[in-house]
Amino acid sequence: MVFSRRGGLGAQDLLLSLLLLATWEVGSGQLHYSIPEEAKHGTFVGRIAQDLGLELAELVPRLFRVASKTHGDLLEVNLQNGILFVNSRIDREELCGRSAECSIHLEVIVDRPLQVFHVEVKVKDINDNPPVFRGREQIIFIPESRLLDSRFPIEGAADADIGVNALLAYTLSPSDYFSLDVQASDELSKSLWLELRKSLDREETPELRLLLTATDGGKPELQGTVELLITVLDVNDNAPLFDQAVYRVHLLETTANGTLVTTLNASDADEGVNGEVVFSFDSAISRDIQEKFQVDSSSGEIRLIDKLDYEETKSYEIQVKAVDKGSPPMSNHCKVLVKVLDVNDNAPELAVTSLYLPIREDAPLSTVIALITVSDRDSGANGQVTCSLMPHVPFKLVSTFKNYYSLVLDSALDRESLSVFELVVTARDGGSPSLWATASVSVEVADVNDNAPAFAQPEYTVFVKENNPPGCHIFTVSARDADAQENALVSYSLVERRVGERALSSYVSVHAESGKVYALQPLDHEELELLQFQPRQPNPDWRYSASLRAGMHSSVHLEEAGILRAGPGGPDQQWPTVSSATPEPEAGEVSPPVGAGVNSNSWTFKYGPGNPKQSGPGELPDKFIIPGSPAIISIRQEPTNNQIDKSDFITFGKKEETKKKKKKKKGNKTQEKKEKGNSTTDNSDQ
Repeated sequence: MVFSRRGGLGAQDLLLSLLLLATWEVGSGQLHYSIPEEAKHGTFVGRIAQDLGLELAELVPRLFRVASKTHGDLLEVNLQNGILFVNSRIDREELCGRSAECSIHLEVIVDRPLQVFHVEVKVKDINDNPPVFRGREQIIFIPESRLLDSRFPIEGAADADIGVNALLAYTLSPSDYFSLDVQASDELSKSLWLELRKSLDREETPELRLLLTATDGGKPELQGTVELLITVLDVNDNAPLFDQAVYRVHLLETTANGTLVTTLNASDADEGVNGEVVFSFDSAISRDIQEKFQVDSSSGEIRLIDKLDYEETKSYEIQVKAVDKGSPPMSNHCKVLVKVLDVNDNAPELAVTSLYLPIREDAPLSTVIALITVSDRDSGANGQVTCSLMPHVPFKLVSTFKNYYSLVLDSALDRESLSVFELVVTARDGGSPSLWATASVSVEVADVNDNAPAFAQPEYTVFVKENNPPGCHIFTVSARDADAQENALVSYSLVERRVGERALSSYVSVHAESGKVYALQPLDHEELELLQFQPRQPNPDWRYSASLRAGMHSSVHLEEAGILRAGPGGPDQQWPTVSSATPEPEAGEVSPPVGAGVNSNSWTFKYGPGNPKQSGPGELPDKFIIPGSPAIISIRQEPTNNQIDKSDFITFGKKEETKKKKKKKKGNKTQEKKEKGNSTTDNSDQ
């Protein structure tokens, strides 16, 4: 490319530069572009939307946005055409100094679904900085007695560009007395001397003016000049000489104040005051060097007087001169190069950006929850950071690019087991010893309706007096749901079925919100059909179980009291708890049911150690009366040989005294029920 002196680009050159430099590639989730520095506002960088595989129509709805941690205003994206362009002036030297690599890192984020892309735009150096000398002129004192081929150091120029653009070449204006000697101390640093080619005569030529020109290697090349003012001196004809032209020193950034950096050694061939040397820093030295270092004028010792920081300045170039005390004085220069060595003195830094909180408990695996950025100001292994996560499940960290991580879901969530996760992200560098930093991330789990309501027990037994008033409250059911808020709201309803010839809903109803169960009409015990059951052989803990299964598929038992009383001639007996359809294997078994389902509601009567007031099996009365009911229960035991005889049953009949009262009710139909009930009081042959 060809740039004008002002740093601008011609139309053709601009097009060529874009074709050559705005290259891109996709790899490991990263997009690469490159542009020259100083490109004008609106300069095309790349078709970022197209290169990322995004449709132009979805950029605005998906909230397409570009962000940069430190340089977000330099580049911009046109959401209409998806083109990344230069938004403001980019000065590579201001952005990256003398670093060989200079890039702008962008994060491209789109929503619905969330996607994060990393874009790196490399800023290429152009030759926009000419070589610069410290001052407009350099004054050099040379005694007339100096011998031919004597060398006199002069200061070179500096160029803010990098690479070939900062590679300087020097030329000296034509002179009969001096030639220029250039020696490279390293790739970019060069030492310059004037060499005397013709003897000086102060009386003939007391002063000489030469022009020193520095030209860089850029295209087009840029130049800088300085005037050399040479004053020819009389008498003191020997200048101090350093034993080294360049002193190289390495210092850890933790070096203590007062530490000796190096000792300069310069000698002067003259005698007396003409040979006494005084050391000092060059007058044009920067303030930063003056604040960090100090030279002893007599001994030449250079000591550190302030703290070093590798992250701020990695090296120092100190110009030192030695001047004798002759009249006029003579001087010489040397260079001290101090390289600062990195120490692991900076802990990593963590930045957590939450993007998807709270997270639903049914979120799919690999859902991105947060973005985590880590950095470390140190270099090398001291600045290499790795991240870890505690606890390890159900989340994990995924490295997306360099020091960028995503916190993603790694296994299924269950809000009912744990609704909030307190995570700790640890960033640790590779120094020895290593330093680390932590960041806490609180992940709240949002509820999903994934739990059905559950009752406290699978079955309830309710005792209701017959002839109850219509609409009376007979029981309250309660269920809870493990979910939260609206997902945990429970409503109640009946499962409709037939009870005889009528629907269950004609007998009872349940309130949808409170769970209260109401009897819709008076319940008549005489309407229930009597059934006969066969008792099981008692087990060793002398417990009898027998079940009465009614033809009414309901958990409501028509009963006047919670006790049973022995029949005539027997003692009153507190009865064990009456429950419905006992699931225990010791429970009574029914004889072939008469009009009742296998799982109909039932009475279960138990005797055992759990009820110490009960009599043993041999002392059980033959008959029991249900108080307030026309039912009389007769019990016969199984034979001891465990052979079941179907003639041994529990039978249910009606009390004689109740028959008289019931004659007043319901006419012939009721009378038939009573007679049938009396006929089963002791029906052992059925």
